[in-house]
Amino acid sequence: MKVLLFCTFALFTLPSFAQSTPWRIEAESAATRVLMRGDTLDITAPQGLSLWWSQPLTAPCTISYRACVVVAGGPCDRLSDLNCFWMASSPLPNRGGVGGGAFSGRFLDYYRLQCYYLGYGGNHNTTTRFRRYDGDSLAVTDPSRRPAILKEYTDSAHLLRPNHWYSVRIEVSANGRTRYFIDNELLVDYQDPSPLLHGWFAFRTTWSHTRLTAFRITQQ
Repeated sequence: MKVLLFCTFALFTLPSFAQSTPWRIEAESAATRVLMRGDTLDITAPQGLSLWWSQPLTAPCTISYRACVVVAGGPCDRLSDLNCFWMASSPLPNRGGVGGGAFSGRFLDYYRLQCYYLGYGGNHNTTTRFRRYDGDSLAVTDPSRRPAILKEYTDSAHLLRPNHWYSVRIEVSANGRTRYFIDNELLVDYQDPSPLLHGWFAFRTTWSHTRLTAFRITQQ
C-alpha cells in the first residue's frame, strides 16, 4: 500500500515559514521572499535558494509537483533554474538530516551531498543537466573533482519557457533506478550501480521568481 503525503500551504513570510510548514529554507540572501498565494507557493530568490521538504524519503517513492518560472518584469524575473535535489544525504549533523541551516544556500556548498540533481534550464537557460553527487567535500574548491554530467540537453525543446506551468514527476525504485519526467516526457532514466535509496528532497533555484504547487510524495 502507498501512503500519499500532500503539502497544503498557508500564507507566511520568510522568518516564520520554516516554523510553520513542512519546508525548510536555506537562502543566500536575506531578501529572499516565500509567500503563499492561494494554494501556490510564490518564491522570489535574489540569490541561491534551497527549499527542503522536512521529512526523509525511502525508495520506492514518487515525487510530483507543478512549477513555473515567472517572467513579468520584476527584479528577479530571470528565465533560469527550475532545479531539484532528491535522495540527498549529508554527513553534517543537522537535526537528523539536510536542510534548514546546514548549508548557506550557496550552490557550491551542495557538492558535499550525496544526491541526484536535475538542473532544468540552468546556466541562464542554456542547459538541462542530470548529475549524481557523491559527497566529495573537496569538489567545493576543486572543479576537477566535481561529478560528471550523466545526461544533458541544450536544445530549445528542453529548456525553460516563461510563465509555463510544468508538471514534474520523479520516480525512485527499490532497485536503484531513478527517472525524471517533465510534462510527461522522460528526460532521465538512470540505473545507479550504487543506488541512493534514502534521503531528502529540495526544490532549488537562484536569481528567479518561481511558483510551486501540488507537491506530493507517494511512498510505499
